[in-house]
Amino acid sequence: MSYQDIVVDDLDGIRTITLNRPENGNKLRDQTCLELVDALQWFRVEPALRAAILTGAGEKFFCIGGEHAEMEGLDYSNVLPIVDVYQAIDTIAKPIVAAVNGFAVGGGNVLHNVCDLTIAAENAVFRQVGPMVGSFDAGYGTWYLEDTIGRKRAKEMWYLNRKYTAAQALAMGLVNEVVPAGRLMERTREVATELLTRSPLALGALKAAFSARHNGVSGQARMAHDQQLTLYLGSREAHEASASFAERRAPDTSTFWS
Repeated sequence: MSYQDIVVDDLDGIRTITLNRPENGNKLRDQTCLELVDALQWFRVEPALRAAILTGAGEKFFCIGGEHAEMEGLDYSNVLPIVDVYQAIDTIAKPIVAAVNGFAVGGGNVLHNVCDLTIAAENAVFRQVGPMVGSFDAGYGTWYLEDTIGRKRAKEMWYLNRKYTAAQALAMGLVNEVVPAGRLMERTREVATELLTRSPLALGALKAAFSARHNGVSGQARMAHDQQLTLYLGSREAHEASASFAERRAPDTSTFWS
C-alpha cells in the first residue's frame, strides 16, 4: 500500500511511522486511519521489526485529533475509524513508543497514551477538548487515561479541557520522559533500541497482560493465541499430539509433561 498521509521508515529493527499532514496539525482523517492500521499490521507480521516509533511531522504538532470538516454531514455509520488504530496499537505484541513533538490534542492525546511509552519534547502540549467541540472518546480515551494518570486527573482533563505542558505531563505520569526538542527522535530511538535487547516473548506477554483486563474476550484471546498458543505449538506435547493424529495412533502421553 502506498501512503499519502503517513511516512514509514524501517531501520535496524525499528519501524518509524510519521503522521505527515503538518499543514493542518497532523489531523486524522479516514485515509490516515486506514494507512496507520496497514502500517501497523505489517509491523505486526514482519519478524525483522521488533519495535516501532510513532511521531508527527514538523516541530509544532504531534496530532491534534480528527478532521472535523470531513465529519460534517456524515451519518453515524461513517464516524472516523480511529478505534481501529487504537486497537491495532494496543494488541500488537511488540512495543510502540510515541515521540510527541508538539501539540497532542483530542485523538492525538489518546493516540500517544495508547502507545506503550511516550517520550515528549519540551514544547509538547497535552489536552482533551471533546466537550468543547462536540465530541468525546468514552473508551480508550477514558479507561486508559484513568489507568495512566488516575480517575480524578483524567476527569479533570476531559471535563475542564485544560492545556498541560510537558513538565506537567511528566509530573502526572502521562509521559515517561521529557527531552529538548532537538533530541526527541534521537532519544526515542535510543529507547526503542534498548527494547530490542529485551525478550520479544516476554515483552509481548507483558503487553497482552496490561491490556487484557480492558479488552474482554478479545484481550483474553490475544493472551491465549499470541502468547500461550505460540509457546504451546513449540512444545513436545503439541508435537506428539499432532504426529499421533496424523499417524493414526494413540499419543505417547509420557511426553506431555516433559
